[in-house]
Amino acid sequence: MSYVDGIAPVKTAVLGAGSWGTTFAKILGDAAEGTDRKIVLWGRRQEVVDQINDHHRNPRYLSTTELPANISASIDVEEVLKDAQLVVLAVPAQTLREQLRGWAGHLAKDAVVVSLMKGLELGTDQRMSQVIETELGLSPDRIVVVSGPNLAMEIARQEPTASVVACSDENTAKWVANVCKPRYFRPYTVDDVVGVEIGGIVKNVIALCVGICEGQKVGDNTKASVITRGLAETTRLALALGGKAETLSGLAGLGDLVATCSSSLSRNHTAGRMLGEGLTLDEVNNRMTQTAEGIKSGRAVSDLAAKMGVDMPITNAVVGVLEGKLTVDELGPLLLARQLKSEGD
Repeated sequence: MSYVDGIAPVKTAVLGAGSWGTTFAKILGDAAEGTDRKIVLWGRRQEVVDQINDHHRNPRYLSTTELPANISASIDVEEVLKDAQLVVLAVPAQTLREQLRGWAGHLAKDAVVVSLMKGLELGTDQRMSQVIETELGLSPDRIVVVSGPNLAMEIARQEPTASVVACSDENTAKWVANVCKPRYFRPYTVDDVVGVEIGGIVKNVIALCVGICEGQKVGDNTKASVITRGLAETTRLALALGGKAETLSGLAGLGDLVATCSSSLSRNHTAGRMLGEGLTLDEVNNRMTQTAEGIKSGRAVSDLAAKMGVDMPITNAVVGVLEGKLTVDELGPLLLARQLKSEGD
């Protein structure tokens, strides 16, 4: 079976049993209802795997959400990957490369790989699709990115959500979209992988800034200003890397940014709020049960922007706070003191 045949995958492997990985497995499971398709989750913790297999739940991450019966789980990655025509990756961005090196030998010959991750690798400044291409030796037409306003808890509750499936090959994007379209999840396809990934990466850093503003109890004018100017600098970086402006005005850009910056379900917004309330970064990390990717990827975004000659003042200010070079009280005045210029610049 090849991904261009239009035949749905009999087996899909989802690597990562956190909130988004489990939710996406639910999307796939619900979309496959009434078929012989099966979804197998890989998890690191035996207790999580046992809960999924015995009770069709993942209470550590999704509270009481019931999972479809066609989902099973295992801690044996070789077993999970065996004969899987579709492989979905949902692990922390900074661990991806090392994990792929251990998984590469178990990947099926014609498998299509989907990235759910929204991070930039520290040190290399590579997007997750680039890490996948390098480590697995896959051509771009076998690498897919799913992004958009994807707050896991809302989707797990089957609240209507639209998202974007991006691949350089239109047929591959459509193939993946067709297997993840239950009644509550609407995938759109695009070919702009760069724009989709950059939108998903930078919005986490901007959400940290909005969260800091909220923690300091500033008003909606301030937060709206940060979101809008944050979108401007995200778009500048995406365009410099070859992305498309229309992508950043769509679901993977503006849509994801608004959801992440405004929702209490957003890990990055929550982490920023705690920083704004006066907690140290160590205290924030200790309180977070899952990774806030903006904290991990902020420096990589700033470095990439500098390399490309792109002005990203909000990102740089947030990184300054994360690295202890700025206090949260200094962040706002620093941004407002910048030289006056046209809004379009």
